[in-house]
Amino acid sequence: MLLISNNVQLPDSEIELSAIRAQGAGGQNVNKVSSAVHLRFDIHASSLPPFYKERLLALRDSRITGDGVIIIKAQQYRTQEQNRNDALERLKELILAAIKVEKTRRPTKPTLGSKKRRLEGKTQRGSIKAGRGKVDY
Repeated sequence: MLLISNNVQLPDSEIELSAIRAQGAGGQNVNKVSSAVHLRFDIHASSLPPFYKERLLALRDSRITGDGVIIIKAQQYRTQEQNRNDALERLKELILAAIKVEKTRRPTKPTLGSKKRRLEGKTQRGSIKAGRGKVDY
């Protein structure tokens, strides 16, 4: 059971975990032991609330396929159990990031004081540049 929030949980039957061999360097151990974990999670077939599903499917993430399946490969650690926990944690972070609603930005106008300071700075800079001209005797 993966606990997403207080009222949203994912049963283990919806998350498909399979052990695979890890890639990359690692000597003899990496060639013999299937320590990496391949996680598959079908968004459409899950028991997530509709709001969660819509937000996840709207994400532009390379881990989400066109069919709506999240695929996470965890191979950072030496043991299968650590990689399994890592994959589940990354799934949880992805779901939580998808449902986070950003506050809309309202454009503000500059204050009167900031407008005055800006114009004073411009006139001061202009007078400095004007003083660099040729001197007429």
